[in-house]
Amino acid sequence: MDDGNSPVALLELKHVRCLVAIVDTGSFTDAAREHGLSQAAVSRTLAGLESILGTRLLHRTSRSVSPTAAGVQVLARARVLLNGAEELVREATTGHTRLRIGHAWSAFGRHTTEFQRRWHGQQPETDLRLIRHNTSTGGLAEGLCDLAVIRAPIDLKPWAHVQIGREARYAALASDDPWARRRTIRLADISGRTLAIDRRTGTTTLDLWPEEDQPSVEYTHDIDDWLAAIASGRCIGLTPQATAAQYRRDGITYRPLRDAEPVPVHFIWRAHSPHPATHAAIALASDLYR
Repeated sequence: MDDGNSPVALLELKHVRCLVAIVDTGSFTDAAREHGLSQAAVSRTLAGLESILGTRLLHRTSRSVSPTAAGVQVLARARVLLNGAEELVREATTGHTRLRIGHAWSAFGRHTTEFQRRWHGQQPETDLRLIRHNTSTGGLAEGLCDLAVIRAPIDLKPWAHVQIGREARYAALASDDPWARRRTIRLADISGRTLAIDRRTGTTTLDLWPEEDQPSVEYTHDIDDWLAAIASGRCIGLTPQATAAQYRRDGITYRPLRDAEPVPVHFIWRAHSPHPATHAAIALASDLYR
């Protein structure tokens, strides 16, 4: 039981809200303006949070503000706390809940629309939001969602998880690439090309090829950067079927890759605080993938 003087007892939502506002706006001045406070009040609130936690949370210069190593960890937890508080208030005032499903590139690919329609019919009391966030956990570690669809090869041990399906791999090509006239692409053919790879959230690694036959690589930052590199003709890409379904663009053609293992699709969530609708989402997604 807290005695009133412990850090937990002293911590208030205004402290974590202040930290998030400073990082998201990029300055104390903008954070103060966003919340209708003085810059001095924002500085005092942050100082109070750092005093409660006993650690420095932000690097501050005359031009920029960035989290310290401890600040990165606290920021992730702060977002979870704020989202939880907002959800609590919303549920208490409306009697409805909201389920936020995060993803880095694609939600459920060709099943996305059907998932949304069935969810609305089967779970009308729970508002569904699909959130794209370009991190390895699709926004889960950042506190932006309740569960996430993951295809990239990440360490699943920190999370509760279940595989909901598998997706075939496709090659993405500029539409005027000679290979765009092929019906399928072989993995071995790609060793002589330049491959666009997103190191942070992509599903493709050079381990798909023997070390002596690996293609050259151009690293990209997100799905839009990846698509632009391919449309230019200087790169090709490999991606799960979900990308081909959700990102049909002028200038890009997708062709099946006929000799590569499918990509596993997982749901991940926080084991200690699962959303009440988690199992309903798993059941629906698994049914669609079957």
